[in-house]
Amino acid sequence: TQAEYPLAQTIHGLFEAQAQHTPDALAVLHRGQRLTYGELNERANRLAHYLRKQGVKPDSRVAICVERGLDMVVGLLAILKAGGGYVPLDPAYPADRIAYMLEDSAPAAVLAQAATLGLLAGAAMPVINLGSELWQDESVLNPQVPELTSSHLAYVI
Repeated sequence: TQAEYPLAQTIHGLFEAQAQHTPDALAVLHRGQRLTYGELNERANRLAHYLRKQGVKPDSRVAICVERGLDMVVGLLAILKAGGGYVPLDPAYPADRIAYMLEDSAPAAVLAQAATLGLLAGAAMPVINLGSELWQDESVLNPQVPELTSSHLAYVI
């Protein structure tokens, strides 16, 4: 059976609709840690608002160098909500490969966590620690990026 997919809708827009419809439903489960749709949406919104203040806009690239887990999901969703396209950097890559990928993709910022900050030493762009308090006081409301459409960049590999 084929299902219709709303091609004009953004990925994060579809997620926001689900979060509004079922905010208490489980969205992510990783090693005993859980986030509901509502919780994930609020965390991603806070980070997205912070990313917007850092200059992220439609088609900006934002690298993400984190271990698999809740931070990864929050980070990816936040990048999309801010209008950016994510550039995944596997923390298992050698340092020279990560440095090359950062230089080649020229992201506006890099999302990291305590365990991966050392891999990004010397990065020429802002490095945002997902464990920091910097973005925790941002708005929990869905960011409004009226110029963002489903035709904009979502990721770069």
